[in-house]
Amino acid sequence: MHLWQYELLALLGLLTGVLNVLAGGGSLLTLPFMIFMGMSPAVANGTNRIALLGQNISAVASFRKKGFSDFKLSLTLGLCTLPGAVLGAVAAATISPLWFKRLLALVMIGVLVEVLRPKRGNKGEGAHRVPHPAAAHLAMVAVGLYGGFVQAGVGFILMALLQGLLALDLVRVNMHKVFIIGLYMIPSLAVFAVLGDVRWVAGLVLAAGNAAGAWLGATVSVRGGERVIKFAFALAVLATAIKLLLGAA
Repeated sequence: MHLWQYELLALLGLLTGVLNVLAGGGSLLTLPFMIFMGMSPAVANGTNRIALLGQNISAVASFRKKGFSDFKLSLTLGLCTLPGAVLGAVAAATISPLWFKRLLALVMIGVLVEVLRPKRGNKGEGAHRVPHPAAAHLAMVAVGLYGGFVQAGVGFILMALLQGLLALDLVRVNMHKVFIIGLYMIPSLAVFAVLGDVRWVAGLVLAAGNAAGAWLGATVSVRGGERVIKFAFALAVLATAIKLLLGAA
């Protein structure tokens, strides 16, 4: 790789770090870019996980500094993702790119409809929603499997599940999201590394950008609240769905 490619990778990491913390879908930018630079899909997938690990560690630290942390719940949710994350990473090479794009596009649209649909009732209705912690922990097993496969778009799925099953506001949803992803990223990265599908220098450059963007994204999330998060979420989901549907045609 040339110097200008590393520079572009760092800038792209900054952008996707912000996007991933506020909503998700950043990997749908970084993966094609690394493939365009000459990496195989498997190597791009593995290398991207270095950046995602750094990004989510940075975001967790940023949320905690601003007074947003619940490590006990984040940890129990994250531990449930680990078995699926390992299995998904091992099986990543078997996924059909065409069917992945089609299915993910439909998931994106479904999540967008659910999160942004008008809420009925009075303004205090959200406070009366009943959390379902057992269902939330069970759902994390499937999240880990999906994240271990390709990771792209998992932020959207996590946001919908955490908000719907735990009745959390979007700031705390993002707080838990970055911890969960950071935790299962460790074993999934290890699998790709053992298989030789990681380019460490490129991954560390991307990670530096992602970490800086994640810190900024957490700051925007806390200060902007749900309005900013929903706006970023809507833009990211629509752009992702359109891109995937066009790519699958």
